[in-house]
Amino acid sequence: MYDRMEVSLNNEKCYEIVLAEAFDGLAKEVSNLFDPAVKVCIITDSNVEKLYAEEVSKELKKAFETVCIHSFPAGEEHKRLETVNEAYHFLVENHFNRSDLIVALGGGVTGDLSGFVAATYMRGIPFIQLPTTLLSMVDSSIGGKTGVDFEDYKNMVGAFYMPKLVYINQSVLRTLPDRQFSSGMAEVLKAGLIKDGPFYEWTINGFPEILSMEPSILKEMLYRSIDIKRRVVEADPYEKGERALLNYGHTLGHAIEKFYDFTYTHGECVALGSVAAAYIAYKRELLSAEEYYELRDMFVPFELPITVSGLDIDEILRLTSSDKKNDAKGLKFVLLTKIGKAKIFRDVTSEEMRAALTELLFDESE
Repeated sequence: MYDRMEVSLNNEKCYEIVLAEAFDGLAKEVSNLFDPAVKVCIITDSNVEKLYAEEVSKELKKAFETVCIHSFPAGEEHKRLETVNEAYHFLVENHFNRSDLIVALGGGVTGDLSGFVAATYMRGIPFIQLPTTLLSMVDSSIGGKTGVDFEDYKNMVGAFYMPKLVYINQSVLRTLPDRQFSSGMAEVLKAGLIKDGPFYEWTINGFPEILSMEPSILKEMLYRSIDIKRRVVEADPYEKGERALLNYGHTLGHAIEKFYDFTYTHGECVALGSVAAAYIAYKRELLSAEEYYELRDMFVPFELPITVSGLDIDEILRLTSSDKKNDAKGLKFVLLTKIGKAKIFRDVTSEEMRAALTELLFDESE
């Protein structure tokens, strides 16, 4: 039941998302889409390269004559145009053309960066996603958002560019550090909070089985999380409306992430941003006190933070004012109207954000 799903845009099939237990079905899936003469470039980071690049290369060589690997240093600080430039050089030097294929092997940084390379090299070269983190499996690999950071601004340079395939090998999660798994759980919880209350309840009630990575539970969790994002993307592929709901927890979360210079993971910052957004909703009486405190506390079993030390609220507000989610009508801020339903608001004030950020501050006297 939970093996694959199809993403359709404008009522036409765009690409498939395949859930697997290993990489050994990858060559068949890709060869169904591309001629064996196509050159394949695996783009990955220095951490994932050591773990999976050779295995994936060997698998793809079953179907393709030329498979090469280009890696870049791991870390958000390398999600830059300079890294994109190095990838361009590699593709040019290895005579890649717009009929060839890029394979993004890694987490969100790799997927976003590789997708941007694919979108812009020769005005567009096909690419596929092979996400290796929970966060990239349930979120960043789905929907065609690509891009890199620019100076202080996260994902400021990018393009919407859909992959030809998303192939998810859930077994790689067993090599994922616990902190990175927890980071991905913030996006899983977010999916339920904005669109599917029963799934959110299923997730928080099943946290022991999820954290122990029971395979059938993990597969169901992946499928249901991805399906939520799939449905949102299909309804609004270029973020003209409903897709902005996926930014729940991200408005303040991105600013917190930048303020701490990415020493907190993306998911940890999304958790903090989600708590802050829930506090605003609670103060607006969209959520009850009981709902707010339960929502806040349910990040804790997944080892996600709900308080933080040393937060400069004025700086966070400054960073928020320069977020790419701003437009001519002002800041788009996603709030819950109940568990499982969210709405975009444009009237969230600096005072409300300040109060919510104050709520996040860890009281060192306790």
